[in-house]
Amino acid sequence: MEKITDTLVSWASILEDSTRQQAVTASTMPFIHPHLALMPDAHLGLGATVGSVIPTLGAIMPAAVGVDIGCGMIAVRTGWTTDQLPADRRALREAIERAVPLSAGAANRGVTRDHTRERLDVLRAEAEGAGFDPASYAARWDLQLGTLGSGNHFIEVTADERHRVWLFLHSGSRGVGNKIAQMHVAIARERCRERRVDLPHRDLAYLVEEEPEFWAYIREMRWAQHYALLNREEMMDRVVACFADWLGLASADDVVRMEEINCHHNYTEQEHHFGQDVWLSRKGAIRAAKGVPGLIPGSMGTASYVVVGKGDAMSLESAPHGAGREYSRTAARKTFSRAQLREAMQGIEYRDTDAFIDEIPAAYKDIDRVMADAADLVEVRHVLHQLVNVKGD
Repeated sequence: MEKITDTLVSWASILEDSTRQQAVTASTMPFIHPHLALMPDAHLGLGATVGSVIPTLGAIMPAAVGVDIGCGMIAVRTGWTTDQLPADRRALREAIERAVPLSAGAANRGVTRDHTRERLDVLRAEAEGAGFDPASYAARWDLQLGTLGSGNHFIEVTADERHRVWLFLHSGSRGVGNKIAQMHVAIARERCRERRVDLPHRDLAYLVEEEPEFWAYIREMRWAQHYALLNREEMMDRVVACFADWLGLASADDVVRMEEINCHHNYTEQEHHFGQDVWLSRKGAIRAAKGVPGLIPGSMGTASYVVVGKGDAMSLESAPHGAGREYSRTAARKTFSRAQLREAMQGIEYRDTDAFIDEIPAAYKDIDRVMADAADLVEVRHVLHQLVNVKGD
């Protein structure tokens, strides 16, 4: 751990100057208590650094929660091992691509499955209780439940060090969560302007507990966090069904879920740290309280990790959420080629397309180094390697 200032500590051995400066700026906000913690995968983000853990008193910065509210991971360990799997992994990949709508803006054409309707009923009731209509943000919010998205979101079939098969995916609250976040970032900017607050950066605009807008944001943010969790559950159900069919099983119920972990890495909760109840925003970080399980993915083509938290106090009981970008998407497309992507993905079944060049592993930090930096934050339980990778364009 490096103490950069009195209100900024870092676990990142790879830290670009621009990222460091962005984190320093965020850490100067007057309501930070006691310090901002930078995770090993820290990189530039909107207003606040991705890979930040930000404890605040009486205020919250919507941009510091992230625009993909509730984004996170879910993993299921099956009772199967790699030597029991069919050889044709392409058939499984294509089945998953048919079952789960991919890419930005993708939506289900209809909602026909009973558990999908049940999840939507829960979300409708929660939105009514929170006093807002999700359709006012995204007309197709219901049709996006059970869709992946693009960018670094993925679905994978992986194997651990004992050759046991895990189903693993990464996604968030889709269009509706993004719209909720963007709206409240704008509201926070307007409130700061009305209060004549001199912000070090406009995206550090904040809401305070005395304002009704603060509680409106909290209600809608919590709804989006639950949407993201249920979105991952819905997709995992579909992936399990595809896996069962690929194995020739009678139904998805024949795939025993030996273990299941579902965790956010863009979210806010009320927690107690250093003698105070704070609003703790983890923007690109997972909760790593002592004994709490978590998931830390690498990039496509590299390892992912199943971990358990050590409860480190200085990190505010947190850990990294992944490898963290080293190249922007534009820079990655200028730097790397499709041939290099193919080389990096050898042995992994994936859709071979130019669309994924900006997701090449070399565009990300070395996940092994990130995990070495996180040694005091989490204990590694399992290391997962990809067999099948599914992504949206």
